[in-house]
Amino acid sequence: MMAAKMTESATTQRPGGGKFLGFPLEGFGLFTSLLLAFASAFFTFFASTCVAIFSLLGWNILGGHQVNYADSYLYVGFPAGVLVLVLALPLFATLWVRAKLHK
Repeated sequence: MMAAKMTESATTQRPGGGKFLGFPLEGFGLFTSLLLAFASAFFTFFASTCVAIFSLLGWNILGGHQVNYADSYLYVGFPAGVLVLVLALPLFATLWVRAKLHK
């Protein structure tokens, strides 16, 4: 009985659908693709800004400098977030178009 369920679920999955860290890379809808693209840019913005703020904190404390922490948003976080968004939008749009063409 269990073997029949396993073969049934194995045959319903399409071969060739790649995975990245266990997540399928196909079958995303338009909303899901846009959400993933903007979420990755959002995460990148805050992660790179956090690293930049702590780096400036160490630079200011250990070096005796007076660098403004707002520079980390402008010169590190914003460009990193925009770069990831520019890369993620075509990637997820391609995955969405592929899913539409394979249906």
